[in-house]
Amino acid sequence: MSAQPQGNATAGAQGAQAGGAAKGQAAGGGGGAAEGPDEAAIINDMLSGYLLLVLGCISAALIIWRLSTGLSKYVRHVSCLNNDTQKYFARAGAKWSWFKKNIQYSPILSKRHNREFQLSSAINVGTLPTRLQLVFLLGYFSTNVAFCVMGIDFSQPVGASATVFINRTGTLAVANMIPLFLMAGRNNPLINWLGISFDTFNLLHRWLGRIVALEALAHTLGYLYRSAASQSWAVAFEGIFKSEFLIYGFVATTAFILIAIQATSIFRHAFYEIFKILHIALAIASVVGLYYHLGPQGFPQIKYLYPVMVLWAFDRAARFLRVAYYNFGSGGGKALVEALPGGATRVTVTMARPWFFKPGQHAYLYLPSVSLWQSHPFSVAWSEEAESLGEKLPMARTDVLAMKKTTVSFIIRGRTGMTGNLYEKAASCIDGRMVTRCLVEGPYGGMHQMHSYGTVMLFAGGVGITQAVPHVRDLVIAYSNGMAATRKIILVWTIQSPEHLEWIRPWMTEVLGMEKRREVLRIMLFVSRPRSTKEIHSPSSTVQMFPGRPNIDTLLAREMEDQVGHMGVSVCGPGALSDEVRRAVRNKQYSGAIDFVEEAFSW
Repeated sequence: MSAQPQGNATAGAQGAQAGGAAKGQAAGGGGGAAEGPDEAAIINDMLSGYLLLVLGCISAALIIWRLSTGLSKYVRHVSCLNNDTQKYFARAGAKWSWFKKNIQYSPILSKRHNREFQLSSAINVGTLPTRLQLVFLLGYFSTNVAFCVMGIDFSQPVGASATVFINRTGTLAVANMIPLFLMAGRNNPLINWLGISFDTFNLLHRWLGRIVALEALAHTLGYLYRSAASQSWAVAFEGIFKSEFLIYGFVATTAFILIAIQATSIFRHAFYEIFKILHIALAIASVVGLYYHLGPQGFPQIKYLYPVMVLWAFDRAARFLRVAYYNFGSGGGKALVEALPGGATRVTVTMARPWFFKPGQHAYLYLPSVSLWQSHPFSVAWSEEAESLGEKLPMARTDVLAMKKTTVSFIIRGRTGMTGNLYEKAASCIDGRMVTRCLVEGPYGGMHQMHSYGTVMLFAGGVGITQAVPHVRDLVIAYSNGMAATRKIILVWTIQSPEHLEWIRPWMTEVLGMEKRREVLRIMLFVSRPRSTKEIHSPSSTVQMFPGRPNIDTLLAREMEDQVGHMGVSVCGPGALSDEVRRAVRNKQYSGAIDFVEEAFSW
């Protein structure tokens, strides 16, 4: 792939072999282009700038949106601290309800969004974007297609029109790499600035990668077509491998195409750990190939590649510093791994330094004894501090901090790859427990805090309870201290077997013993596959157990009958559950003020 300025050298394999003529030919030789070299380069830069400007304007609009909604939540929060009815904030506005139902929360068609399309247990073809995401993706893709051909007179001789097309597609491909690499980073600042989840940025990253790959392919095919028009296809292909400049461009294009193929959902889900290594290696190959394709020739498009390398280096450096700060020294980086019923493991990591945890955050775990090169994201289920008493009294602030040991806990469902190996290794140990080395990279996320909602409903399916438990603890404590608008917390957890309660038993025991918990918290447990009716029993009026799956519409309607203030509904679990909760929330938009938050990891 190359982004080439205009030139006047002749096209053909002979030019590719002849020193300076090689540069001229690859740089766009063909003569007679509609625009002169300077004019064409200006147009290409202008269109690339427009693409980045469009993304910048959308980002600015989203920042304004985030600030305005954040201010609204803050006002609601403060206004309702001592207001037990909150009737003003419970009312739904017609226009705002229409927007949320038909645009903000809407899937493309009826309700399917996060539920995966599976051809078999091993073949997964991915999920569907939301309606708003689809509009953006179609708009950005169409803009790129239009910019690739805009102003090109294809009625002119091939040498002239193809040269403009080659330069245009190459320039746009390199320019698109800037948002492509930005969206791939775990430390992407836009996540917090725009209030958009990493999951959404991951979706946009995949589609921008496909756009870059298509533009790179069009760029290379355009060059081959122009060369073949004056010679032959055989000569055109041979010419690529006779010029170092063209070889590097071909390497970059090949890397982009391979990334697009191996990043498809089928390969990504079936061989995730192999995909991850290959993905990084091919991305490095594309950048290196592109650098040597553009840099030595002095092409102006190299200016778009420098920010790409800076973004990649920044993200890697930030990740390393996070790992080093929270894990190295002071006895950090040790994990207790416990095998639990239902093929799950509870991983409790001792951190080297205090961790300032917020509900809804996640982290990436490195377990060298299980998977040497891989890190996987998991929701933080629990975090607490314990003081380790030494022989000496603390004399300084650093000594006090050193005494406080933060432990961070995760629940990991064993499936294939690393998670399955982790469970098997722990289960094979005495008492199903082992201590191993574990590095935690994080925390990330935690954008959606629920303190400003009068009524909070938390839906969880299976291991998705790890996202809900921290919110429950946080809200009960805030209610007890008079620091939250929340007056009702309803936790709805769907599990396959009562033995799965063991996953969070120590934490829920602590929550159930908190002050004023009975005034604000109700828990409904749904067991989808009970072995017998004897397993289903409700410990109290505030902790109830039911057989089967929950009827989301009925539960939501019941809570909205005596809704307190603005309602916030969160869901974390299988895609089918998320889609069902999304559908129910959309259908209730005109019944009261209600917001929807979906926590998901797509990969």
